[in-house]
Amino acid sequence: MRTRALAKTVLMFALGAIALVGCTGKESRVITDRAGIRVVIDRPINRIVSTAPSNTEIIAYLGLADKLVAIDRHSANVKVPAYGSIAGRPEVPAGLPLLDFFYPDAEVILGLEPDVIIASGHNATGSGEDPFRLLREAGIPVVYIPMSKSIDDIYRDIAFVADLLQVQQKGEEAINAMKAEVAEIAQRTAHIESKATVYFEMSTAPEMITFGRDSFLDSMISAVGARNIFADDNWFVSPSAEVVIERNPDVILTNVNYIDDPIGEIKNRPGFGHISAVINDRVYQIDNDSSSRPSPGIVLALRQMSRAVYPDAWLETYDQR
Repeated sequence: MRTRALAKTVLMFALGAIALVGCTGKESRVITDRAGIRVVIDRPINRIVSTAPSNTEIIAYLGLADKLVAIDRHSANVKVPAYGSIAGRPEVPAGLPLLDFFYPDAEVILGLEPDVIIASGHNATGSGEDPFRLLREAGIPVVYIPMSKSIDDIYRDIAFVADLLQVQQKGEEAINAMKAEVAEIAQRTAHIESKATVYFEMSTAPEMITFGRDSFLDSMISAVGARNIFADDNWFVSPSAEVVIERNPDVILTNVNYIDDPIGEIKNRPGFGHISAVINDRVYQIDNDSSSRPSPGIVLALRQMSRAVYPDAWLETYDQR
């Protein structure tokens, strides 16, 4: 019954969408989303569904959080970074419907009558299927932003969302403000010739997870003037303890926040007592949200990473922004 009712709702919505295209054809435009898919935007965008916290942060960063009508559950704690001229932009409204990241409820979304769904390339990984197929067939534009591979990709994501929502000038201001922050952090360590080596852990033992090249986190390690010990590996990496010990990082960073003492757990692993980072007490915890979401919020993680790896560069002027 639920499937039949949903199909009926989709059909009715689709008919309405067809009528809308006929009425607003002059406003239609075709864009190419960040996944390379052509999408027809056939209406002004005033009601937005965001299905990933990174996208929600970009929307808020552009000052358009008031247009959100639903967000994914992980976006519930999104905070708007305040950099330069974009300080004071509106926060994400409280009380918005919260959608499941992998299985967003199509009926709930239909009832909200969104003008666009800004989705993540990871929304489909739970089921292996496009969770927005019925909504696209109903005429709701759906755009995808895959996981960014670098800080430059995050700039492109911001520019794309700004263009989609037709606030290009705000997008340029936001990108320039973020670039200034990143450049200021990079400048502090630009003079360092012998780069510290870093192991960044995203999942603890026994199933350790880190990352290699073509990941925005690898790009972040480079931005703070350090070198990822897995930079020659591809994307997500599940290393053995023996490999980490052998590569002997100068610094260990972790954004694990689901155990009580991630730093102590790392220091007490069998064999890790031979690693320089452990011997020299250089194991640090980095904010999870800002280091796992490819959005303007990465600047907080960049500051923490830079301070952890090169504390002398921040002795006098470091702040907690």
